[in-house]
Amino acid sequence: MEAGVKYNRVMLKLSGGALAGEDGFGFDEQKLEHLVGEVVSLLELGLSVGVVVGGGNILRGKDAQNWGVERTEADHIGMLGTVINGLMLRGALKSRTDREVRVVTAMPIPSVAEPYLRLRALQHLSKGYLVIFAGGNGQPYVTTDYPSVQRALETDCDALLAAKSGVDGVYDRDPNVHPDAEFYSVLTFDEAIRRDLRVMDPAAFILARDHRLPLHVFNINKVGAAARICKGEAEGTYISV
Repeated sequence: MEAGVKYNRVMLKLSGGALAGEDGFGFDEQKLEHLVGEVVSLLELGLSVGVVVGGGNILRGKDAQNWGVERTEADHIGMLGTVINGLMLRGALKSRTDREVRVVTAMPIPSVAEPYLRLRALQHLSKGYLVIFAGGNGQPYVTTDYPSVQRALETDCDALLAAKSGVDGVYDRDPNVHPDAEFYSVLTFDEAIRRDLRVMDPAAFILARDHRLPLHVFNINKVGAAARICKGEAEGTYISV
């Protein structure tokens, strides 16, 4: 590991939208290439890295509702979408690194991915493998925010890097709507809850707070942002107890 690196093991949470084209669906070659570069930059620091990926580029909840798809069914489709995204990331990463990359999923699909077993995932990470966690936690009515915190805790990560697309961190209001929105570089969990800052799914946020898992909310579109965080540089919003 490089000198001056702040963490030994991190979980990177990516939204499905970070892989999507301009219409928010499918895959964009340039975005995928950028994400691969950001993940590889963490590996090059000598970090142990896990990735949790969402599925919003395959199916969004609001679209499923508009189409009359029942919530449980829609969530199962979304979880399958995260598996597709995990496999796409794995394929793209293997073209850029010699590091072993494994996709593990909470939904058993043994022909394409390993079933998630905590001890096996820990063993992979300890060997220096990059592990992509897909399938959420296998349950409906849960966003991928919650499994990102859950998997980070289960695999002894030092921090969760919560990647946002086009937003530099946490603001008091939507900066795309309110140009005068206040940016927070540092927050406590309790401050964020008191100010009703919707950093992530409330259940996930509380889980991170209760188990003292630091969060970094940052703009994944900025080249090198994730690596700068892991080197202790100021980037995005840092949230802790």
